[in-house]
Amino acid sequence: MKLNPIRTATAAVVASMIVAAAPAWAAGAKIGALMPLTGDLQAYGVASVTGSELAMEEINAQGGVLGGKLALEVADTQTNAQAGVDAAQRLVSVAGVNAMVGALSSGVTIPVATTVSAARMVPQISPASTSPVITSLDDKDFLFRSVPSDALQGTVMGQLAANEGYKTVSVMYINNDYGQGLAEEFAKTFEKGGGKVAASLAFEPGSASYRGELTNAAKDGAEALVLIAYPENGTTVVRQALEEGLFTKFVFSDGLKAPEMSQAIGEEYLKDTVGIAPEAVADSPAAAKFRTAYEAKFKQLPPKPYIDTTYDAVYVLALAMEKAGSTDGTKIRDALREVANAPGEKILPGEWEKAVKLIKEGKDIDYVGASGSLDFDAAGDVSGTFAIYQFKNGTVVTREIVEPKL
Repeated sequence: MKLNPIRTATAAVVASMIVAAAPAWAAGAKIGALMPLTGDLQAYGVASVTGSELAMEEINAQGGVLGGKLALEVADTQTNAQAGVDAAQRLVSVAGVNAMVGALSSGVTIPVATTVSAARMVPQISPASTSPVITSLDDKDFLFRSVPSDALQGTVMGQLAANEGYKTVSVMYINNDYGQGLAEEFAKTFEKGGGKVAASLAFEPGSASYRGELTNAAKDGAEALVLIAYPENGTTVVRQALEEGLFTKFVFSDGLKAPEMSQAIGEEYLKDTVGIAPEAVADSPAAAKFRTAYEAKFKQLPPKPYIDTTYDAVYVLALAMEKAGSTDGTKIRDALREVANAPGEKILPGEWEKAVKLIKEGKDIDYVGASGSLDFDAAGDVSGTFAIYQFKNGTVVTREIVEPKL
């Protein structure tokens, strides 16, 4: 039976939804990518697609999955819960995907997991959803993530604010699962270390003015503003804080790790800004192999967070399919920890052919991701390292890599 052509998600087609699929495949597999190609996280979604595309091309160049090609079907979540659920339903029911990567926003990932992935028994790995709620979600073990929980990020963020010398801060966070969870975890750590959170204020995305929230945040001697947001709304908050003379010092979340922030605001106004985001140790063998391959294909190093975690999600799902010898969702789910966790021979990014050979020989493998260790715990969570980032020379630079100290 002739296989359908592979449908990749290049920049020319990322604005499209789903390409119709043939009713059945003789071999190979399909992974659906639930990405925000529009909405608040558009820039991250378009960038993350490149990570999934690289993984797919490497796998297919080294023999493919289960005797056939790995195909990628991309669907736009619009950074919206209902749109994301609808897109996931189409990926499963129309495109016939065997597993899903996504979504990026926790507010989309959670309803997709509970209403689609668990119900349809389709494994799902989010490369960016960090809400602590996911850890205890009733997802029948079909939801995993390749990025650390905000239970870890909030800890590191709280320690960073204290290490910067701040005694009193205020927090503004986007009013969704991501913002709420990270704000809570930050406050726990910062206050445990003796710091004071003067105000913790939710804000709605898309507003023209946040001056009211900023005025309240600036009360009670707050020395800096901890901002948990995305660039689309974060730029407005920071610009208005500066215009009103309310804050000049900021601590940013991972969602603001984007060159667009300094381009929109002016780098000179962010000289006292630091941020935190998940990031692998750059000179680790796994990260180095990934970065080299990415630069060779796209002529630049990964420009955004979550490209590496998206790559890892596709790669480990494909490895689980190969290990299971099947595209059955439950079998893929049950094989994920077998290929991602120790013990086993280490498999680095790009070593697909080596991994398949070992699997066929009945040997254990342990995939070491581009983003770091992918040892899934009982909840499908991973640990990880974090970058302290700053804005310099028109881009985002890593000041240092730190590990959570719980």
